Amino acid sequence: MNWLTDSWYASKPHWRLIFLIPLSLIYRLITVLRRLAYNIGLFKQTTLPVPVIIVGNITVGGTGKTPAVIWLANVLTQAGYTPGIISRGYGGQADHYPQEVTPDSDPAVVGDEPVIISQQTGCVMAVSPKRAEAAQYLIQQHHCDVIISDDGLQHYALGRDIEIVIIDGQRLFGNRHCLPAGPLREPLSRLKKVDFTILNGSHNQHYYVMSLEPGLAINIADNTRQQAVIAFEQQPIHAIAGIGNPDRFFNTLRQQNLTITPHYFADHHGFQASDIDFKDNKPIIMTEKDAIKCRDFATDNMWYIPVKARIDKHLEQHILTKLAGYQSNG
Repeated sequence: MNWLTDSWYASKPHWRLIFLIPLSLIYRLITVLRRLAYNIGLFKQTTLPVPVIIVGNITVGGTGKTPAVIWLANVLTQAGYTPGIISRGYGGQADHYPQEVTPDSDPAVVGDEPVIISQQTGCVMAVSPKRAEAAQYLIQQHHCDVIISDDGLQHYALGRDIEIVIIDGQRLFGNRHCLPAGPLREPLSRLKKVDFTILNGSHNQHYYVMSLEPGLAINIADNTRQQAVIAFEQQPIHAIAGIGNPDRFFNTLRQQNLTITPHYFADHHGFQASDIDFKDNKPIIMTEKDAIKCRDFATDNMWYIPVKARIDKHLEQHILTKLAGYQSNG
């Protein structure tokens, strides 16, 4: 299906897309009617006793939600809140839900991104296909006073007080068609209804700006070993990525003058040792999201590069102001 996803962002539309346009129109109508059904009470929506902040997107693929969730959780914690974080736990196969997430949780059970979020925030977290159940669990068991939902913009069964949308600054909205002819989960008009919009990796006066800053390379087999990425500059490298937008990661490595052989995997790919057995001892560099799933078979030539979100300081204050207004009205 690479031709399809590639054609969403191509400068010249693929001729086969014309056959998908009718399906996109049907999909668009269904999304609009579904949201309306929740708004008018035809479908049940759970309202929680604490404010809910959704961090999501309107396109498929990676836009930078996970680093943004980590940034937001740290902002709220520093402001004196006790945030709880919820997620669908995509890719995980737990035997019951809600499933609490800890820094040592198995990604095969709770998903890869939740483990990273738990490790980097120290906040309580739970996953469940029914996000409201995960949120209620955190409120009851850990007395959280604000809930952050990792993804879930289109999960209208959970009521929300603040919606934050992350946009990929490089790919933007592609051809602006809804699925399957384009990458949009909802029509672009949906952006007019959200509270805050963040542009990741580019600048635009209409949006808050986010950048992802890579840190030191960390050895996966020995988490205490770290070194600057520049140390890999003089040697060929295997670069692997099983994320929504792998080219963003590969281009980051190239921008740091690394000579890479890119290896593409599907988003949330469950890595096995055989996947990255390249029959040589060249360094293997990957994202933190992928490294989480390679811990059990990591060798000393395997590294990951964590990233940290830098977001417009004005957004921090605007979110806290909106939350303060919720408390005063509550």
